[in-house]
Amino acid sequence: MTMMETFKSLSGHIHIDGVLRKGAGTEGCDAIDPATEEVNGALVFASAAEVDEAVEAAKRAQKKWNRTNQGTRAEELHEVARRLREAMPRLAEAATREMGKPFKESANEVWWAASAFDYYAEIARHDAGRVVGPNVDGQMHVVTKDPLGVVGVILPYNFPFVLFGWEASAALAAGNAVIMKPSELCSFSSLVLMECFDHLPKGLMQCIPGALETGEALVGHKGVDGIAFTGSVPGGQAVARTCADTFKRALIEASGNDAFMVMPSAKLSVASQAAVFASFANCGQVCTSAERLYIHEDVHDQFVEEVTELASRLRIGNGLDKVDLGPMAAQRERDRFEGILAHAIDQGAKVALGGGRPDGFNRGFFHSPTILTDCTPDMDIMNNESFGPVMPICRVGSFDEAMDLANNSDYGLGGCVFTNDVTEIMRSMNELEVGTTWINASALVDNDAGPFGGRKLSGTGRQLGSEGIDQFRHTKLTMIDHENEPADFWWFPYKDEEAYQG
Repeated sequence: MTMMETFKSLSGHIHIDGVLRKGAGTEGCDAIDPATEEVNGALVFASAAEVDEAVEAAKRAQKKWNRTNQGTRAEELHEVARRLREAMPRLAEAATREMGKPFKESANEVWWAASAFDYYAEIARHDAGRVVGPNVDGQMHVVTKDPLGVVGVILPYNFPFVLFGWEASAALAAGNAVIMKPSELCSFSSLVLMECFDHLPKGLMQCIPGALETGEALVGHKGVDGIAFTGSVPGGQAVARTCADTFKRALIEASGNDAFMVMPSAKLSVASQAAVFASFANCGQVCTSAERLYIHEDVHDQFVEEVTELASRLRIGNGLDKVDLGPMAAQRERDRFEGILAHAIDQGAKVALGGGRPDGFNRGFFHSPTILTDCTPDMDIMNNESFGPVMPICRVGSFDEAMDLANNSDYGLGGCVFTNDVTEIMRSMNELEVGTTWINASALVDNDAGPFGGRKLSGTGRQLGSEGIDQFRHTKLTMIDHENEPADFWWFPYKDEEAYQG
């Protein structure tokens, strides 16, 4: 079966309790290939009643999964990783046809997701708690880890596999069941992904396509014990408010507005290549994209020359061809981005490269990689997430100025600094108000053992690392008096000599 035939067969379907079946919802939309504007198929959005059904199935499966020993659970999660790698060509094609990114980037996502499942398969049985020293003779105090129960994972369109992999692998390893609500722009990819989980207990992993109403039903459901959300700031705030009503655990990754700084001591050829990747990978639709570049005046002109030359050679086209940049994920996304770009030009930014749709593309949601110079710190494009293929460059006079501008932001997801000055390196590590700092490295998250997340409006909580699995676990302290002695040094009756003596 070709991928287009697969998409047609998945049209109108949802995945509940281990079964791929026709959805009963009355809402839905067409799924559009952003490179060709052809219809991949029709989506149906899961109804509130189907969310109820998914939660009940998840609760049943989670009880069985939580009773399964960690060794067996680890083997099952390693099997997920094996299946992901085996299915990589098929999954990568599905994601590229749905949201447009180059096949290589889609394939990388699958590998990273598989790596996360392998990582958490072992972390969960390595770190299941600890024994702490008691304060009372004859007692043992034990810290154990309990799963939350049912976890809802709400995903964006830009990374349908890797974000799912980071969150679902940790949640499953911790003993939870998972209900995924994918973006409507990547729902078929997510339904295909379910094939990698059909060896697990029915209902342990489910996929319910939907839009706002489906997400609201999942987040607000009393039977859902935790939420992992990646999306916009308003969306994250709405999730946080709903979860706050019941103190439901919430992992939230919202927008980024990452700074990219280049100082005179940097190896400029490396910094330029990294900047082009950090600005234009996935057509700029990355939360950790280089959204605002602060370039020291001593190297500014040479940097602009180098990045312009490198970006001008990027190949644009269908992500299934030999290209570097695919289309943006949807017409609405390109329209939004073009409005941001036009506003930046109105505010005084100069176009050094690109600035519009590429020649020769009459179909598809393509946009040229764009480099803007003469940007100033007060411009809107320097203070809000653009989420598109643009590199806005601001000239600065010192490292201190660059750091002040980098930290003067409502966001705090990540930041890149290119410098070979030891003092600037150490200050970058200690002073940047972000969740991840890259020094002489590109904006790539490729270490399962390192936590990822943001500060300020970029979100709360962490994915990956030991911190990532604890997002989906309760910590419990148990005190055991195995000698079974009365604690009369605490218990009634209190001694007279311990009373107030006047």
